[in-house]
Amino acid sequence: MKKHNKAIQEHYGQESLAATIMSALERAGKEIKVHTDTSTFDEFHIRGLEATTEIAELAGLKPGMTVLDLGSGVGGPARTIAAEYGCHVTGIDLVEEYCRTAEILTGMLGLGGKVTFRQGDMTDMPFVDGSYDRAFTMHTQMNVEDKSKLFNEVSRVLKPGGLFALYEICVGPNSPLHFPVPWADDPSISFLITPDELRGMLNDTGFGEIEWRDVSAPSLKWFQIQLELLSSAPKDAPPPLGLNLIMGPSFAEKFKNVFRNLEEDRVRVVQGVYQVRK
Repeated sequence: MKKHNKAIQEHYGQESLAATIMSALERAGKEIKVHTDTSTFDEFHIRGLEATTEIAELAGLKPGMTVLDLGSGVGGPARTIAAEYGCHVTGIDLVEEYCRTAEILTGMLGLGGKVTFRQGDMTDMPFVDGSYDRAFTMHTQMNVEDKSKLFNEVSRVLKPGGLFALYEICVGPNSPLHFPVPWADDPSISFLITPDELRGMLNDTGFGEIEWRDVSAPSLKWFQIQLELLSSAPKDAPPPLGLNLIMGPSFAEKFKNVFRNLEEDRVRVVQGVYQVRK
């Protein structure tokens, strides 16, 4: 991943992201009191908060568990898990501005004692062996070229018997993809693999499969609903507190392209839970 780090940071980086979000909240007259007040933009993945809850349930989260969120973005899932499941969550993300924004939002919600963020490369993490009960990725692996290295790192930082939950986009049978998409403007930083390749790689790096689901159908339905809402909005009026805050002005084009890719079976959406074997 390291040779692509700069390009990935440039793709996601957005100057003054925190200020942009604060201004949008002020314009909308929105006072954030609970973590769900920000879920329209900080649950930055298909099906949003619903999918985060599914992954948390699949991973069997319990109060007091230590959880690692790999590719934590601006911290939506980490805050959800801390607030709703009583876990202590660490997020790691390559993009410094995401981490800074995540810390600000977490502090505003009074969750600073349960959630922390580190800027860093998830294929070379600054955490000691056996630190976490659970780890998860949500729409993160698309930008990771060396997935074996990622999975070995996840295995290293999990406690014996720990679980790794994932919610990812894989390449479908009808590739290539339509670009741009949220994770890449072109194929240069998009490293999708097939579902079978992903499962095989996890097995090869010491994980035992507990659960596997193809959730492409509900993902497609979610996109259809979201696009209907977008089409009914006034022209040139993006959602006041939507994913456009994170994705910027190209939001609509990228969003529609993911829908096209799903509809044409160029991508698949999967969930899985794996146990580390050590």
